[in-house]
Amino acid sequence: MDEPVFTEPWHAQLFAVTVHLHDQGLFAWPDWTVCFGACLKKHGLQKDLDGGNDYFLAWLDALEQMLAKSKTANAPEIEALSSAWREAYLSTPHGHPVRLKTA
Repeated sequence: MDEPVFTEPWHAQLFAVTVHLHDQGLFAWPDWTVCFGACLKKHGLQKDLDGGNDYFLAWLDALEQMLAKSKTANAPEIEALSSAWREAYLSTPHGHPVRLKTA
């Protein structure tokens, strides 16, 4: 049996969102590769990346930078959404779907 391409569902989701945003014209792929390469280098300065969560955290960092650069979302909006997700997953019982609270 083949190994899964992504080790975590969020890795696949992050990849899919990035490709979708590119397909919608939010950014050019060469711009993405430059930004992602810089994020990999930055994240890899502290330790060797193992291709798992650390790789996709660098990917997320790059996507957040691309969103800010394109003015799709600014840093405070990204941080607020990240905090909301963090609160949601920390307060969700194991085995239950994580959902953001709506206003």
